[in-house]
Amino acid sequence: MASVRVLLADDHVQLLAELGVQLGGVFEVVGAVENGEQAVAAAIRLNPDVLVLDISMPIMNGFEAAARLRDLKCQTKIVILTTYDDDEYIYEAFSVGASAYVAKRHFGTDLVTAIRQVIHGNTFVSPSLLSTRGRDVTRFAAKYPL
Repeated sequence: MASVRVLLADDHVQLLAELGVQLGGVFEVVGAVENGEQAVAAAIRLNPDVLVLDISMPIMNGFEAAARLRDLKCQTKIVILTTYDDDEYIYEAFSVGASAYVAKRHFGTDLVTAIRQVIHGNTFVSPSLLSTRGRDVTRFAAKYPL
């Protein structure tokens, strides 16, 4: 099986570097960008298998970028990586086409699993987000089928 190609998008340069190191040992990291507009352009140009996308970024936020890629019929799977843990954000992520929602505080344990899950056509939400309020990931996936 060919290596999974991953594009990173976050406005925190230090986090991008950390993600690149962590994911580079498992996947092929094809690029790193710092805003949503760059994420859309890079996803179109590089055609990665997965885009790891922050929500709060300058110029175009992660939700806007994900919706734009969905509207462009981009086949890249989107994994949201964020500090936000509110239900509204999780619902919004799936509604704009994300396949996974990962808590930044758990990227070390959850991100590789999330990427592997979405590559196989599954959805993923960080277990810590599900357990905090008795959430059920199937609710999100059922409401926003991929």
